[in-house]
Amino acid sequence: MEPQENENSAVVHKLREWNPQAVEEVIEFAAETTVVVHRKLLLRTAEFLASEPSLRFSFLSDITAVDRFPLEPRFEVNYQLLSIDNRERLRLKVRVTGGDPVVPSVTSVWPTANWHERESYDLMGIRFDGHPD
Repeated sequence: MEPQENENSAVVHKLREWNPQAVEEVIEFAAETTVVVHRKLLLRTAEFLASEPSLRFSFLSDITAVDRFPLEPRFEVNYQLLSIDNRERLRLKVRVTGGDPVVPSVTSVWPTANWHERESYDLMGIRFDGHPD
């Protein structure tokens, strides 16, 4: 089964209404939606997803990093989000190169990111700009 793009997601529509550049790609696979976001827009997108009353992705359950060596961009950072109010899940994905493995910290939006970002740094060497530690 190949991943497919889902243009009908209400979350994707809301993101594109808010900022058309926020969504680089949408991947729908195994009934899960992944939105690929450029790293420069990650923090603002996270703030929007957490604070928009109709979305309320208020819980970050996990951050995982994938090393795709020798491919570039080498790393993918995946954010597993949950809207408890809407009973909806969303994955944000940011791709970063091996030569500049830096993404903004989202600890100001989801405090649970603190430990997950430290783990991704320890395991993969990905730096989180603005991380409190």
